[in-house]
Amino acid sequence: MAKVMDFNLVLMGAVLLSVLYLWTTTEAEDLYVNTTILYSAIAKGAVCLDGSAPAFHFYPGTGSGVYSWLIHLQGGGWCETTSDCQNRARSDLSSKHAPIVAHFSGVLSNDPQLNPDFYNWNLVKIRYCDGSSYTGDIEEVDPDTNLHYRGARIFEAIMEELLYRKGMIYAQNAILSGTSAGGLGAILHCDKFRYFFPLTVRVKCISDAAFFLNVKTITGEPQIEEYYKRVVALHGSAKNLPLSCTLSLNDPSLCFFPQYAAQHTYTPLFIINSAYDAFQINHSLIPSEADPQHVWDYCKGNLNSCSPSQLQTIQDFRLTFLEALNELGPSTTRGYFISSCHSHHGIEIQSYWSYTNSPTLANKTIAEAVGGWFFDRSGFQGVYCPYPCGILCH
Repeated sequence: MAKVMDFNLVLMGAVLLSVLYLWTTTEAEDLYVNTTILYSAIAKGAVCLDGSAPAFHFYPGTGSGVYSWLIHLQGGGWCETTSDCQNRARSDLSSKHAPIVAHFSGVLSNDPQLNPDFYNWNLVKIRYCDGSSYTGDIEEVDPDTNLHYRGARIFEAIMEELLYRKGMIYAQNAILSGTSAGGLGAILHCDKFRYFFPLTVRVKCISDAAFFLNVKTITGEPQIEEYYKRVVALHGSAKNLPLSCTLSLNDPSLCFFPQYAAQHTYTPLFIINSAYDAFQINHSLIPSEADPQHVWDYCKGNLNSCSPSQLQTIQDFRLTFLEALNELGPSTTRGYFISSCHSHHGIEIQSYWSYTNSPTLANKTIAEAVGGWFFDRSGFQGVYCPYPCGILCH
């Protein structure tokens, strides 16, 4: 399966600039934050696929945000085989090859105009280097490949560093968020994150572009289900999935799907997604194996190019998506912003999170909807109308 594109690649020119201006910016929206390699995690076995130390980016809070924390899990797909994981270990998804800085924008922006509720918080982005949405934990190291499957340990080690060395233990507000595979990790670790803090602390989670459905391909194959099953088996992830979920299903690997895991997430959760998620349409519903004649190529690239029958299939996917969301059950603490953009955007993209041309629902951007929900100013559960709504999404 194709990997989710990493939305956080840093331009080389910006990297050079950031060396000179590590904690400052030429414009408020241009924030570049250095990489912290957590070498102490090696002794705990909390290492990336290639055995290297994990990494994160930390921008300290200021003013009223000193005791508020937003932890964002980077996305980047998964690996299901040893060769697949070896390829990941050679990419910038390994801390050995990670950029020396990261560009913070969107939900991680320090601009009060573009990120009004969280701009002065402690902002952290955890780099994704395990390939299991931060859930793997196998003690044995593969002797042939030297691969380490330790995603859950990485999460724990970085949380410990933030709590006891960076001061997160004193938080008054805390958010665990993530995009794509990171957004899945945010769901799977949401309740664990809640337990790090006293009950008096406001703790909530945000899952972005991560409501991956258990759907069959257009040819009727359970491809994504089988794929997730291999990921969970390879990384030993089952024991780190929500226990109440794994006990309720015959196949624990199904709890890698948000539509099942989120039913057992008790901490307030905000789901941001497109009902026409481009990754899921292109790789779960219509993977290349299901379309050997490439009949769907133009449609998958642009919904305006779909034939009537193809568009009906896409509309049926949207209905399936909304049904799965509805099956989470009613909740006054859950929020969601479901767009009709044919994309796999992330809230680290400023134009998606909050900008003049951002998607809006009920006249609110995603930033406004999430901010109101987090601070209990207002709930938010909004769904775009079906395509052609969203035709102008960027």
